[in-house]
Amino acid sequence: MKKILYILLVLPLLVCSCKDKKHDKKTSAAYVPEITVATPIVKNVTLTKEYPGYLTSEQTVNLVGRVNGTLESMNYKPGQKVKKGQLLFVIEPTIYQNDVAQAQAELETANAQQAYAESNYTRMLEALKSDAVSQIQVLEAESNMKADKASIATAQAALSTAQTNLGYCYIRAPFDGVITKNAVDVGSYISGAASPVTLATIYKDDQMYAYFNIADNQWLNMQFEANKGKATSELPHEVLVKLGTADYENFPAKLDYMSPDVTMNTGTMTLRAVVNNPDGILKSGLYVSVSLPYANVDNAILVNNASLGSDQLGKYMYVVNDSNIVSYQHVTTGELFDDTLRMITSGIKPGEKYVTKALLKVKNGMKIKPVID
Repeated sequence: MKKILYILLVLPLLVCSCKDKKHDKKTSAAYVPEITVATPIVKNVTLTKEYPGYLTSEQTVNLVGRVNGTLESMNYKPGQKVKKGQLLFVIEPTIYQNDVAQAQAELETANAQQAYAESNYTRMLEALKSDAVSQIQVLEAESNMKADKASIATAQAALSTAQTNLGYCYIRAPFDGVITKNAVDVGSYISGAASPVTLATIYKDDQMYAYFNIADNQWLNMQFEANKGKATSELPHEVLVKLGTADYENFPAKLDYMSPDVTMNTGTMTLRAVVNNPDGILKSGLYVSVSLPYANVDNAILVNNASLGSDQLGKYMYVVNDSNIVSYQHVTTGELFDDTLRMITSGIKPGEKYVTKALLKVKNGMKIKPVID
């Protein structure tokens, strides 16, 4: 009797429990999550490749002392911009001023001697007509005149050398640029006549050169792709120079040089781009990244890069059909644009919806309620 009473008491509880489970299953089956979706962006794009490179100044010149003497003055502040022709250093000019004065005096003496010798030769010729002098005397007068002319040439050369050495005492900027600190202190003695002594270095930095190397096969493939199967030696004109690893500033540049040969041990060619640097931000020796365009693609399909997943098969996306059913779709990817958009070369079509967020919340065959991003 007690067992029968116990069963009667437990039975209603079991019936209620089963009804609750059935209700939960119906509620769970009816739930459709809201998932953010988008359609691909379709537009024309330019394909590029990135190459590491480095910067050099348009011109770099070492300013040297080429005469002996004491460095008397330095007329600039290290690191400042200087103008073409600006006086930067003065090396003891007194000795060389004296050499110039002496050479000028010797030239004047040679001119005077030559004038006398020429006049004497003329008189000798007249005297020879009346047999007042001998032929030998005339020849001697002619020889003296020619010797004095040679002395003038020698004196002129000595004066030119003295003036050149005097000019070396005044060191001026060969162009507008930025100058380094002095390598020799004022008051130091310089022995520049034996071997030129570097005093400072000046950089012309209103324009910079960006050098980078490209593999020969890459260059040929890019040329064929860019010109639809026809090779060409023409350079792509515009490139982009990116400063630093973070690419926090980009500088438009123009290619102006490609090496005429391939380096045998590396299989690469050297290219150079000219970069304007009006604010002096770029410095010689900086490492940069050069973005080289090589082809244009019409109607490229671009998707949010964050919507891509990766597995053993490669990249995939979740595509949503017209019935709002999610399907796993393997895709082939291309280049990244603006750090957010990835080009898709196969696997998705224009107009198809794809999941952009919450990839872990969806799975293949799942029904969702799409929310347009």
